[in-house]
Amino acid sequence: MKFNKWFSLILVSSALFLIVIDMTVLYTALPTITYELEASAFQKLWIVNAYPLVVAGLLPGLGTLGDKVGHKNMFLSGLVIFTLASVVAAFSPTSGTLIMARVILAIGAATMMPSTLAIIKQVFDDKKDRALALGIWSSIASAGAGLGPLIGGLLLTKFWWGSVFLINVPITIIVIIIAYIQIPNIKGNKDKKWDITSSILIMIGLIGTVYAIKEVTKENPSIVLIILTLVIGLWSLKLFISRQKRLSNPLISLDIFKNKYFLSGVIAAFTSASILIGFEMILSQRLQLILNLTPLKAGLVLMSMAAAAFIGAIVQGSILTRFDTIKILIYNLTISLIGIVGFTAFLHNDLWIQILFLSIAGLGLGGAMTVASNAIMTNVDDDKAGMAASVEEVSYELGGSIGIAALGGVFSFTYTYLMERSMSIAEIPAKAKGSFEETMIVAENSNGLLKSKLLELGTNAFDHAYSLILIITITIIAAIILLLWRILAETGKKIT
Repeated sequence: MKFNKWFSLILVSSALFLIVIDMTVLYTALPTITYELEASAFQKLWIVNAYPLVVAGLLPGLGTLGDKVGHKNMFLSGLVIFTLASVVAAFSPTSGTLIMARVILAIGAATMMPSTLAIIKQVFDDKKDRALALGIWSSIASAGAGLGPLIGGLLLTKFWWGSVFLINVPITIIVIIIAYIQIPNIKGNKDKKWDITSSILIMIGLIGTVYAIKEVTKENPSIVLIILTLVIGLWSLKLFISRQKRLSNPLISLDIFKNKYFLSGVIAAFTSASILIGFEMILSQRLQLILNLTPLKAGLVLMSMAAAAFIGAIVQGSILTRFDTIKILIYNLTISLIGIVGFTAFLHNDLWIQILFLSIAGLGLGGAMTVASNAIMTNVDDDKAGMAASVEEVSYELGGSIGIAALGGVFSFTYTYLMERSMSIAEIPAKAKGSFEETMIVAENSNGLLKSKLLELGTNAFDHAYSLILIITITIIAAIILLLWRILAETGKKIT
């Protein structure tokens, strides 16, 4: 089969699509999975968080390993692991088995994710074609994140919950076979040292730190566990940074962050992922629990944001070589800010108005993700493609993970606080305060008067907590725009 760089792009993008979907498909499938497997609140948390947490921890080490052994080898190995784990996840008899399968899925995803970007950088030597390819790559990532809930909703209307994982298998098998033949075998640098100590340090550092953040946001957090994991995580990261400064051939060269464009790309990638994934998770719950939409209809609403992000990514990929990267990042984040502000202002209006502003937000975020990817991948040498790709992927995965933890945690805390405050004016059972789902369960087993009161208080608490999340989101985007503006000023350029 004759090599075609655009066909190679289709193959790596197909794998990326599945990886991203597996992060968001549970938004609509989780209630069903929780019920069928009788998962506890703790197990429910880990069914969702095990995947992004492990991926973020493994990406730096596995991404740079690709520079040594070859990115095609890493890509195919990751696909095989991902395929096997999908089968285990689909037929998991218990919550524990599903969590284990999600961990293995994460290992497969982390093995191939950096290689998807590195392969693009290696096969597209023309600057304009590479920019367009990165735009398509980013659009696929945006589409996957948005389509995950819709695909989950569609599958659950006809099949059992395991289908949301089993659907990966036929696609990955096809990609494995064709990729083995089609993707060029660009050999890695066998003489390049791969520092396993650094890989372990950054893995422990990222997982420990993110776990501490997630623990803080739980309803009844363990102070001891928070301190322990945070100290271990931060200490490991400190040791990692010190080691990189000493090594002549570091796992991640800290010098790459001195490039203002690379740094801006990392900041924008992290922010876009935090907002897109964290925001969508809570929005999905509101659509189903408060607006009483089916999982399928909720997925369709979320798809408007994904579709706009897809368009934004493609458009930016075709024009970003003509303009300054940081300026385009600022423009795109400003568009997303307008969308979120409009969505907040019309939160209680007709759904079509909300969809309109969601689309505007998606357009900006999708464009920002494309420009961020280009800024990261085009400001390093070819022999550091895996290193840059791992940093880029960590930015997205860590951003998404922290977005879920931080926004979800603030939301849960606010909901619980408002329900506890309501207890002084109504006889509300203690177990009705943790989440709206728990409030609904208690309400279903209560008499008519208490039932209506519980649902009313729960709805009000949910909407107030959601409004706070929107305000926080707006504040974060505005702060990042100002930060990028300052970085742009340091380059000697101005917004025009």
